[in-house]
Amino acid sequence: MSSGSDKTPTPSVANVSYTAPTYREDPVDTEVKRKFRGKGASEYYDPCQDAATRSIQCLNRNFGDREMCSDYFQAYRDCKKKWIEERKEDRKKGTGFFARS
Repeated sequence: MSSGSDKTPTPSVANVSYTAPTYREDPVDTEVKRKFRGKGASEYYDPCQDAATRSIQCLNRNFGDREMCSDYFQAYRDCKKKWIEERKEDRKKGTGFFARS
């Protein structure tokens, strides 16, 4: 018979640091604008594809647990929001991505 003192101590996770993911590319930086302007008319270009890929990879790693990947989803939404806002402003001004050449 064993006494209750044979238990293996449970490791503490309180000291683990965590940094929320952010998207790597700024959806409105000059390199992204260059790629967007250089694409063909029928080609699709998503400057937030990196954030989208990371969120899918997170889901795969965590067996579809969306709660575990909420930071990745938020990073994608932030990227997409910034991209859409920039496009709307450019349309209003008639400059940037959508300027007529």
